[in-house]
Amino acid sequence: MKLYIVRHGETDWNRMRRLQGHSNTQLNERGKELARITGEALKNVCFSRCYSSPLDRAVQTAQLILGDRCIPICKEDRICEIGFGVYEGLSCLAEANEIPDPDFMYFFTAPEKYRHPEGGESIQQLCARTTAFLQEITHRSDLEEENILLVTHGAALRGLLSSIQMKDLSQFWGEGVSKNCSVTILEAHGGKVKILEENKTWY
Repeated sequence: MKLYIVRHGETDWNRMRRLQGHSNTQLNERGKELARITGEALKNVCFSRCYSSPLDRAVQTAQLILGDRCIPICKEDRICEIGFGVYEGLSCLAEANEIPDPDFMYFFTAPEKYRHPEGGESIQQLCARTTAFLQEITHRSDLEEENILLVTHGAALRGLLSSIQMKDLSQFWGEGVSKNCSVTILEAHGGKVKILEENKTWY
């Protein structure tokens, strides 16, 4: 089995560094173009199925990557982005920061110290649900020979990789947030998963 994990294309909130979380934002024109470019790069991959976060920016990305291929998109809540609760929509730009709690930035700089805002989700909760999904998929013998497209989000992608790479919560971000429409390729056999390529882009 090969899993092609894609972070969704760009949104206006990405440009403005607004916390998106569970907010249902849309791709902007650049985001759509990045998805089309990625789809062209992956046009020779014979995907048998696609799982996407239910949020529109991920579903739109999946649709544009798949193009005219007749593959249904299964919306999967467990690969949705981490929730930021009452802070969703606020900007975390250094020069225009709208987040009232300065310790929130631990989310990016020291994830082991992060405490989620009201109504939000912890990094541990994110890792638990994304890991459960990955383990479920990679232990399915009926999918052993398939190529599967997964479309998700920046933090959720790191959650998916946490059981493979992360030894400590401080290492959650690895080498940083994946770029929009970057592709990470995993290979799985009998539940054992390895990373073949990480954060590849074609733009």
